[in-house]
Amino acid sequence: MMGRINNQTLYLILFSTLLLTIIFLFSFFVLIPKGKEYRLLRLESMKEEKVVNQARSDYKVTNEKLEKLQKDNAKTIKAYKIPFNPRKFTKAYADEFQNLFLTELSMADENGSFKVYEVNVTTKITSPESFYNFLEKINKSQWIIGVNFPIHFERDGELIKSSFTMKVHNHEEKKEKQED
Repeated sequence: MMGRINNQTLYLILFSTLLLTIIFLFSFFVLIPKGKEYRLLRLESMKEEKVVNQARSDYKVTNEKLEKLQKDNAKTIKAYKIPFNPRKFTKAYADEFQNLFLTELSMADENGSFKVYEVNVTTKITSPESFYNFLEKINKSQWIIGVNFPIHFERDGELIKSSFTMKVHNHEEKKEKQED
């Protein structure tokens, strides 16, 4: 009677077969497709992570360059933000000359970052050396000023009269009117 299987064993074999079938069906229809999708998403994620890391690296390098430039050019940045005052300019450099006149010129193609002034000066000198000293002082001033050439010198007896134009770079924030 060895060929006879009791009910408990039969139920155990049927239950095991059913469970094994369910596991195989679950594996083939759920796990394997999701595993393929997971691998594709993981590869895409790795590619995006490389792009993000490269962008972070580029950002870090660019930020370091920016900080270095800001540190190296702090005086210029500060000077760019100081508003130009023609009265202060005239007062600061009036002792260099007998007469110093500033006239603001209007520009059709003005971009808003600078104003143009015509400077007429008269001084009692025998050489234009004091004028060049004046240019050096302008270069060391608190404003960003560019002197345009040509510079016209005219001798009138003991006096040398000169005129030139200069661009005063100035950061002016344009205030937009808000309509209520």
